[in-house]
Amino acid sequence: MRGAATTGHTAGVYAARRGKPLATPGTMFVTPTIITLAFVVALPLAYSFVISFSRFTFLTPRVDQFVGLENYLKALADRYFWNSFYVTVKYVILVVGVEFLLGFLIALLLYGDLRFKGVYYAILTIPMVMSPVGVGLIWKMLLHPGLGVVNYVLSRLGIQEVNWLGSPAMAFWSLLLVDVWQQISFMILVLMAGLVSLPKEPFEAAEIDGASFLQQLWYVTIPLLKPVALIAVLIRTIMAFRTYDLVYVMTRGGPGVSTDIISYYIYRTTFMGLDLAQASAVSYLLLAVVLVLIAILFSVILKQEAA
Repeated sequence: MRGAATTGHTAGVYAARRGKPLATPGTMFVTPTIITLAFVVALPLAYSFVISFSRFTFLTPRVDQFVGLENYLKALADRYFWNSFYVTVKYVILVVGVEFLLGFLIALLLYGDLRFKGVYYAILTIPMVMSPVGVGLIWKMLLHPGLGVVNYVLSRLGIQEVNWLGSPAMAFWSLLLVDVWQQISFMILVLMAGLVSLPKEPFEAAEIDGASFLQQLWYVTIPLLKPVALIAVLIRTIMAFRTYDLVYVMTRGGPGVSTDIISYYIYRTTFMGLDLAQASAVSYLLLAVVLVLIAILFSVILKQEAA
């Protein structure tokens, strides 16, 4: 018995010795990532947070004058800020909603028995991997009022030409459609992955009970797909709030302020108004809104998982 105990103790010591160095390589691999994130993410965030409480501009680049919440209150009193906030919220709700509905329908079609699925997947992947700047330039030429292919096709069909990007009534919707064209592939692929990973047993049981396709969709597919759908909506909501490239390339926030979303408002405040302090304050206001939305969606996701 004593020999067995000694043997077990010795084995434990050797296991501990064998296990001890295993933590060292892990620490060595993780440390550069942590340091990089600290320099790339944490330091700029901290620096911009400090700047947001000063009168830092490109003309007077100093942070020695503390002004408290002046920049935040100035932003909240600016009617152009509230216009940008309204445009941004409307843009995010519409673009994410349209992408989710269309993406879910297309994912259901691709989930069925279709030939040449690989070709469809390749076509869907192309817009998603394209640069937003490239997409904006391509569609800006396609939607050009005089030289664009879209208006040429409309004229050949006897339809009056449309000023897609020069009209306040159309520029917002043109921008939204271009964003949907590029980013809907992400929603389709994520929802397709969710559909493929669903268990087969509930569908087999529903089919045995005589449930129709719509009944299976409403009572089986959608409840099981909710966690994946909420994650897809969460990611696309964050990405939509960060939209900048398409606006800068296609409309520059115009005509007027019809497409002046928050990200472009921050750009204008920084590089046209030269007021980096107020731009930082607006950035943190946007960050607060996004964090609140993330917290709400995460709470919904956790409730779904608990249920």
